[in-house]
Amino acid sequence: MSGSVTPKRLFIKTYGCQMNVYDSERMADVLAPLGYGMTDTPEDADLVVLNTCHIREKATEKVYSELGQIKRMKQARAEAGGAMTIAVAGCVAQAEGEEIMRRQPAVDLVVGPQAYHQLPELIARAHRARGERLAADFAPDEKFDALGAGRRPSGVSAFLTVQEGCDKFCTFCVVPYTRGGEWSRPAAAVEAEARALADMGVREVTLLGQNVNAYAAPDMQGGLAALVRRLAKIPGLDRIRYTTSHPRDMDEALIAAHAEVPELMPYLHLPVQAGSDRVLKAMNRAHTAESYLRLIETIRAARPDIAISGDFIVGFPGERDADFEATLQLVREVGYASAFSFKYSRRPGTPAAAMPGQVAPEVADERLQRLLALLETQQQAFNDAQAGRTLPVLFEKVGRHPGQLIGRSPYLQAVHVTAPDRMLGQIVPVKVQSAARNSLAGALELEQA
Repeated sequence: MSGSVTPKRLFIKTYGCQMNVYDSERMADVLAPLGYGMTDTPEDADLVVLNTCHIREKATEKVYSELGQIKRMKQARAEAGGAMTIAVAGCVAQAEGEEIMRRQPAVDLVVGPQAYHQLPELIARAHRARGERLAADFAPDEKFDALGAGRRPSGVSAFLTVQEGCDKFCTFCVVPYTRGGEWSRPAAAVEAEARALADMGVREVTLLGQNVNAYAAPDMQGGLAALVRRLAKIPGLDRIRYTTSHPRDMDEALIAAHAEVPELMPYLHLPVQAGSDRVLKAMNRAHTAESYLRLIETIRAARPDIAISGDFIVGFPGERDADFEATLQLVREVGYASAFSFKYSRRPGTPAAAMPGQVAPEVADERLQRLLALLETQQQAFNDAQAGRTLPVLFEKVGRHPGQLIGRSPYLQAVHVTAPDRMLGQIVPVKVQSAARNSLAGALELEQA
């Protein structure tokens, strides 16, 4: 996404041992995809990093002396209408972080030697605070980019983008750099589009966002829960869904909406990514396995019939056998109706790509197959449990066989039914007769036939 954005210049001064030299190289590599190219002089730099050593007191004082000089450069840059970011890294940063900020307020960032993976996040936040864009140069990610792609309604179901961007900075993900910070559309604009869709015959909308449950409209209080309640009042709009959510943004109001708003479907995609707290911390997910499990309990207490979907990444850097077993255990405890699982893909420029302990591909493959087998068993069990039930099905399209229609259950399952074309676009009671892993088969209730 570099486009017309001016590339940034990076100056790193390294103190002390060979390990610091290595760490400086790593920092330059991590920052390069954010548009930073090296410069030999601090005067020319947009970002100055002092990678420090704490072995000798004299070396520490040299850092403060250097900071005094760089402060003057920063002031001169500001007077000329520019900006400079100053970061202190390394052992002095680890030992004296608060003291550095107190003695030299011109310092913007302090990062210890074990936290270099946070540099992209810290730098991106500093740029956002100044209203600047980064010249990020990441390869596109189909999984995340698909959420931001607009889609015209071609039937009775439609996507409706309400939020874009991300402030979470998961270490495997490029969205915070390529999409920018979390931004929410005004509720009035969302409602107007939803009404227009309903007027065109849309019966179901799926609200989209990279962090959709972080939705915070500039013209409405109450977040996504308030938006759902507002849209539920639109005549003809009978079903509402949303994706993708983050566990830390699943608040009480949204959980209550699942219990109280019949138009909000009993289906929730809530990615956890891993079941190991150690891996979750390395991913910068800001939740634990236990907090996720308790959240699921709370949601199910509010809406007992809700179907839970999730995302998993297998083979994340540093993942051990015990970490993967913790993921399997979490899956067993939750019981997913559906899920997406991926083998970790090392994407240059993301913090995780520079992490030690990259998992061998054959190990990650074996773990992924074990996880898939467990998730597929759970999905089949959930579908089997629908056999004999009568579910409201929204018929969306004609099937492959003569006289067949395909619709969606409240749980997002495809349902195949023999039914007349006049029922397209209608929500009709269907008696489920059998279940496959990816779909259900049923028949119309007699009074509907």
